[in-house]
Order: sequence, then structure tokens, then C-alpha cells
Amino acid sequence: MSLPPSDQEKHLPSIGEKTDTDHEQINQQFDLDPVDIAAHAPSLRGRKLTAAVAFVAGTGFTLLGYDQGVMSSLITGNQFEASFPEVVVEASHPNHATLQSFIIAIYEVGCLFGALSNLWVGDRLGRRRTIFLGGSIMMIGAILQITAFSFAQLTFSRILTGYGNGLITSTVPTYHAELSPSAKRGRMIMMEGTLIVVGVSIAYWVDLALFFVNWSSAQWRVPIALQLVFEIIVVTCIGFLPESPRWLVKHGRNAEAMAVISAMEDKPPTDPEVQRTYYGIREAVAVETSSQGSLRELTTGGRSQNFRRTAIAVACQMMQQLTGINLVTYYATIVFQRLGLSDVNARITAAANGTEYFLASFIAYYAIDYVGRRQLMLIGTIGQCIVMLLLAILGYINNKPAQIASVVMLFGFNTFFAIGWLGMAWLYCAELAGLRTRAPTNALSTASNWTFNFVVVMVVGPSFNNISWRTYIVFAALNAAIIPVVYFFFPETGGRSLEDLDVVFALAHITGEDPVKVSLRKDIPLAGSREADEILGVSTGVQYHHATKPLTSFSLSSETRTPV
Repeated sequence: MSLPPSDQEKHLPSIGEKTDTDHEQINQQFDLDPVDIAAHAPSLRGRKLTAAVAFVAGTGFTLLGYDQGVMSSLITGNQFEASFPEVVVEASHPNHATLQSFIIAIYEVGCLFGALSNLWVGDRLGRRRTIFLGGSIMMIGAILQITAFSFAQLTFSRILTGYGNGLITSTVPTYHAELSPSAKRGRMIMMEGTLIVVGVSIAYWVDLALFFVNWSSAQWRVPIALQLVFEIIVVTCIGFLPESPRWLVKHGRNAEAMAVISAMEDKPPTDPEVQRTYYGIREAVAVETSSQGSLRELTTGGRSQNFRRTAIAVACQMMQQLTGINLVTYYATIVFQRLGLSDVNARITAAANGTEYFLASFIAYYAIDYVGRRQLMLIGTIGQCIVMLLLAILGYINNKPAQIASVVMLFGFNTFFAIGWLGMAWLYCAELAGLRTRAPTNALSTASNWTFNFVVVMVVGPSFNNISWRTYIVFAALNAAIIPVVYFFFPETGGRSLEDLDVVFALAHITGEDPVKVSLRKDIPLAGSREADEILGVSTGVQYHHATKPLTSFSLSSETRTPV
């Protein structure tokens, strides 16, 4: 029998009562003040927040691409050569080939030091302030480059600009990964790789447009100055975005972290999914704060497998550079000139090459969450190896048809790199590291990227002058060596939350299995479950709605991760 209307109203909870119940639930579960959570709520939520984070992160990587590509054509422009005769390669000055490579590669030295400094400042400042600092330093360096009238000033300003970029590139992938839902993380960060190429392509087309201003130093000063647009966007917009919830939890700012997670999911703090994400982060922090310090932890094994994860991340970024991509990116115009193209045609071809590179990057964007990280890296590397071998053969033949075919092959190389390595290295390293070691691991892996970037850029110029087409054989061999390393040592990270990967490595340690094989299993429990706690060795005292199962019989489909 139904109650009379007046009695129904008495038994229905009011909105205020329901809110009080929700608040009490949050207090009981996590000891958080709902008023404090509401006070820290970001102004953007859901898709708008995800889009804003992607925009700032993407602008940072567009800036990286622009700086990588902008010197390609400028270095042989008549006004740049007039301002800096040290880079003019002539028979009477054969050592100028080294100086030409040096002024390009010295930027990577600055990036290296910027990435390494993130070992100490990254976790202290937080993701947002580190990005702000890096962008501000880049603005100062860009202004010094624009106003350079001596080789020494240009060298110093490129080091300074690189230092700021090192801070940004070692932080942005982590920041973006930590503010992206696991289901969308692959595509979101792969888009950063696409935007690197957007920056490269913009630089090539700007260089081409200004090439015809051959009566003024604006021919090279304006292209360098345009990077300020991207730097201003990054520095301005990062102030409107929230801090990473993982960094916030690590530093005891739990209410703020809950507010950010709630905004990311566009759900209230009482939502089970929001609570599971928050609890998973709390759990990861509990595991990783039990030891002494992040730098020391990089060499540890055990359940965390920090040394293995750091070594893989460092190797990943090293191998990205040893593929030979910057042979094309930094020297595109020079390489096309060596293949018989005129100054103008070489620049047009370089710009077209950058545009095709951009279009090819969408293959990985759409394939990343379906094919997986490992498979794309293997496909890309095998393709790159074959292309480098063909380039060596065509260079040996060295006639007009062979030169035309070589131009086509360089387009093909960019395509395979875009599929397998362009955004992949940044995504993979950001995913691989545990929370406590994430900042130093990404700093070291990014430093590895810039170190071998410098080596490749510094060596390629003199190498072409001395061994010509045989340079391609070196890179073909390096690509061949990368294939077994990826196959045997790189675990699959796709389809899992950042905290779930801690469970993968811990389970591999406990059972003695290869982490690569464990990562390919479908029965690994999600972070935040009782089974995951047992694997990680966490004692949380949190009760779960689902029953505990033995560690030998995991089933993802039957898990409910809601703590009560």
C-alpha cells in the first residue's frame, strides 16, 4: 500500500539531506572536507578541461617541433651566412662543416641540462610551475637569439632557449598523461607527436616564405622570433589549468586532488569511478613513499622495478634519436640540395616533406589504442631500417633517377617514424614510470633524448662530408639493432591506468615472470582492488564490495572497485 502524499514527502530525503549524506560518505571514506573540495574545484570540467590541457601540452610540443625545424633552411640562407660567416662551408674552410653542425646541435646541449635539472626541481615546483619556468626561460633565450650579432651570442642564446625547452619537454608528457583518462591517454599524447610535426612543418614554410627576403637579416630573425607566439601561449595558459592530481596527493593536498579528479571525470566526488581513481592514486603514493628518496629509488628493484622501468625509458628515448630522424628534420634542406635540387626547390621539397610528415602522424593517432605501443614501434622500426638500406643503395648508384627515388624514400622514412616513434617515445616513457619516480625518470629519459639528439645532429654534417651515402648504412644498422630490444624488453602499456602498471611490474616480480609477458595478459587486477593491494603489498584497511579471489584467478570483468 502506498503512503499518503504527505507521508511520502516525510520519507523522501531532501536535496539538503542527500548532500549531507554525500558529504558524510566522503568524510568517512577519505577524511576529506567536501567544502574544501568545492573550494578547489577547477573552473573547467570534463571535455573542456581535457581540451584545455591538450591545447597547452600540444602548444608546448608544437614549439618543440618549430625549434627543431626552423634552423634547417636558415643555416644556408645568404643573410644568416652574412651575419655568421663561421657556418659557411667552403673548400678553404672545411672545418666550418663542424661549426655548422655545432650551432644547430648546441641547442640540444641546453635541452639536456634543462631535462637533467628537472631531477631536482620537477617534484618541488610541480608540473605547472615547471612548465611556466621553462616557457619563461625560452622567451628570454628567443629574444637573445633575435638580437644576436655574433656567433658567441647566438651560441649562448641557443643554449638558454634549449634549457627552457628541456624543462618543458621533460614535464609536459607527464602532466598530460596524469590529467588524461586512461581510455583516451594514448590518443591524447600521440596528438602531441602530431603537433611536433605541425611545428616542424610551420617552420619549413615560414623559412621558405622568408627565403625571398634576401636583402635583410629579417630573413632569419623573423622565423626565430615567431617561436615567441607559442611560448607566450604556454606561459599564459598554464596558469589557468589545475595541477596534476597525482602530484597533489604526493604532497598531501588531497582535497584539491579529489576536486581535480572530479573535474576530469565531470562527475561528483561521490561517484564510484572518481573515488576509485582517487583511491588508486592514494594507494600508489602509499607504496612509493615508503622508501627514502626518488633519486635513490631509480636504482631499486623489488616490486616497484624502478631500475628496469627507468632503464627502458632512457633506452626508448635514446633509440628514438638513433633511428636517424634528425638527419631529415635538421638537415632537410641540405640533404635535398645534395640530391641535386636548387636552393628554392630544396626548400619547397623540405616544406612538402614536413607536411606529409604531419599527415602520416595521424596513422598512429588512430591506431595507438587498437594496435598497441609495441606493435607500432616494431612496424615503424622495420620500415625505417628498410628505407635506410634503400637510401644507401640509391646513394651508391647516384644518378638522376636514383636521386629522385631518394627524395621519395626520405618521405617514406618520415612516414614510418611517424607511425612508430614520433609521439610514441614521449607517451611510453610518461606511462612507464611509477608515481614517485615519474619526474626523475622522465627527466633522465628526456635527457637521453637530447643527448643522442646532439650526437646525431653533430655527427651527420661531418659524416656526409666524409663517408657520404655510407651514413645511411650506419642508421640502417642502428634500426636493425632496435627491433629485438623492443620485442624482448618493452612491456605493453596500452589500455591500463598509470597505477595499473605498478601492479604489472609487482606481479612479474612476485611470480618471476617476464614483465613483457605479464603486460600482455588480460587477467591483471586493476589498481584499487583487494587483489592489487595484495600484489603491491599495501595494507590499507579499506573494505570492498566484491569478494577476494586468490591471486591465481584474476578476472577483470567481475571486479567492482568501489571502496566503502
